[in-house]
Amino acid sequence: MNEHEKLLVILRQSADADIVAAIDRLIQDAPDHELNRINALAFAAKHGFDDDRVIAAFLHASRLGLFEMSWNVLCPGCGGVLDTGISLKSVNREEYTCALCSAGYEPTLDEMVEVTFTVNPRVRKIAAHDPDTLPLHEYARQIFWGSGLNLPQDFERMMEEIVLDAVELPPGERAIMSLQLPAEFVIVFEPVTHAAQFIDVQGEPTRERQSLSLVINETHPQNQTLTLRPGPLRISIENRTNRRALPSVWVAGDALHEMLKQRRAFLTAKRLLTNQTFRDLYRTDTLDIDQRLKITSLTFLFTDLKGSTQLYERVGDLVAYDLVRSHFQVLNEIVASESGAVVKTIGDAVMATFPTPDHAISAALRMREAMRQLNEERGSEDLLLKIGIHEGPCLAVTLNDRQDYFGQTVNIASRVQGLAMSRSIFATGAVVENQRASQIIAKQGLHPALQKTSLRGLNDEFSVYEIP
Repeated sequence: MNEHEKLLVILRQSADADIVAAIDRLIQDAPDHELNRINALAFAAKHGFDDDRVIAAFLHASRLGLFEMSWNVLCPGCGGVLDTGISLKSVNREEYTCALCSAGYEPTLDEMVEVTFTVNPRVRKIAAHDPDTLPLHEYARQIFWGSGLNLPQDFERMMEEIVLDAVELPPGERAIMSLQLPAEFVIVFEPVTHAAQFIDVQGEPTRERQSLSLVINETHPQNQTLTLRPGPLRISIENRTNRRALPSVWVAGDALHEMLKQRRAFLTAKRLLTNQTFRDLYRTDTLDIDQRLKITSLTFLFTDLKGSTQLYERVGDLVAYDLVRSHFQVLNEIVASESGAVVKTIGDAVMATFPTPDHAISAALRMREAMRQLNEERGSEDLLLKIGIHEGPCLAVTLNDRQDYFGQTVNIASRVQGLAMSRSIFATGAVVENQRASQIIAKQGLHPALQKTSLRGLNDEFSVYEIP
C-alpha cells in the first residue's frame, strides 16, 4: 500500500465513502489538468454528490496532505486569477487590477476569492506543479483562469482561433513577432505577469509595416490603447523578469467574449468561511489579526434560551447543564446540515452564519421543531428558543484568536433576536422577502407578521417580521 492509499484509508474515517472512492479514481486516472485547481462544486455536480459533503471531503483530504488548498483572487470580469496564496492571509491588498480587463477591483469574499484544490506532488506529480513548462493554451487553462470559467472541451482549438501569434520568451531574452493585424480590437497579452497592451485596429488597410516595442517586467504598468491600421505589424518584446514569459496577440472578438461568458459555480471564500468542517479544521489559521475582508452579503442567525437562569434554579445545575449541552448539539447539527457554521457560543446563545437567507430560515424552523420535540420527550417546556435573523454586508475579521465577523449587520441580527419571545423567530425584510426564503416559509403554511419597531442603537424605525 503506497502513501496516498494509506491516506485514503484514513480519509474514509471522516468523509463519505463514495466521495472518497471518486477522489481515488480522480487521483489515479484523471488527466493532469483535472487535478489542478479542482472546483469542488463542479466535482460534486459531475458525480451527483451533495456539495457540502464534497467540500468536507476535500478539506479533510487537504488536512491529510492529499491536496493543497489555494485561495485565488479572481477578476469578476474575465474570471482570471489575479493573485494566489495558500491561505486567506494572502489576500492583503486594497485593490487588485486585471490588465486583460483594464479594471481595478476591491476584493470581496463573495465572488472574488475562490478556493481550489490541487493534488499534492508527493501523491501525483502533474504538469501544473511546474507551470513554466506548460504551453500557452494549458497555462491559460490551468494557471491564468479560475475554476469558475467553464472552458470548452475544444479549448485548444478555440485558443488557436483567438490567438494570432505567440512566443515563449526565456528570462532576459528578446523576440520579434511579425503578423497581419485584422480590423478588430487586439490585445498583446502576457498571462504570466498579466501585462497587456490594447490595440484598436481601424481605418484603411496599409501595406507599410507598423512597429511596436514592449518590455515585460514585474510591474507591468497599464498602457494606453494604441490605434493602428489593418496590415503588417512588427512587435519587439523584451522579457526583463526572472521567469519565462508567454507574450501573445489575442483578438478580442466574439470568440473570446463568448468563451468568457461560460461560467459555473465555484467554491467561494465566503462559502468556505460559513462551512462548519472548515471552521473545525482551520479555526486558528484563517485571517491575520489586522485583516479586514469585505463580504457583501452574509446571513446571521442568533439564538438564545428563554429563562435559562430559572431553568438552572428549577432543575438543578447538572440536569440543566445536560439539557443545554443537548440543545447545543442539536443546533450545531442543524446549522452544519444547512451549509452554515457556528461562529461562537455566548453563554446559552449561539451565533451562526449562512451563505444565503433561505438556509438560515430553514435552519431556524428546524431548530424550533427540534426544541419542541426535546420538550415533548421530557414532558416539560424547559427549552424555549428565541431566534433572530438578518442579512447584509459585513467584515470578516479575527477576534480573540478566532475568525469572526464585524459590522452593523451583526449588530442588527443580535438585536432582532432580542425582540423574540419564547419560540419566536424574528427576521428582517432582507431575509423574509428573499425569494427562496419566502418559498420555504409559505411551504410551511406560515404567515410572517410585519412589525415596525426600534432597535437599540439605531435611530430609524425598523421593519421586522415575526414568523409564528
